[in-house]
Amino acid sequence: MKQSTLEKFKERLLTMRRRLASEVESIRKNALSRRDTASGDVSAMPIHMADIGSDNYDKEFALELIEGESQELRDIDAALERLEAGTFGICEQCGGKVGYGRLNAIPFAQLCIECKRTEEREGA
Repeated sequence: MKQSTLEKFKERLLTMRRRLASEVESIRKNALSRRDTASGDVSAMPIHMADIGSDNYDKEFALELIEGESQELRDIDAALERLEAGTFGICEQCGGKVGYGRLNAIPFAQLCIECKRTEEREGA
């Protein structure tokens, strides 16, 4: 892959990383700023028990979002490491090339399309 193409992917990955890190921090702040009835802080306890359930559901949902986006951040970091190591665009399964179209759609892709399909079939 040309150096100019690699630089474009690097910039794109860094932009994605900044955006995701900001989103994770925002979700984390919002989830932690809500009243904490689970830890015994009842000073802000809602009037109705259903509100407690809603608050707990919202926190669980936020934590799941954080986990998903944190995994994507780890994938992006791994792709940036592959860029530095000179292995970006090489399938980690078979050693073949990860197609440009796939990298354009998912710049942090670790597997070529065939290995990814195999992985998904075996996982299903």
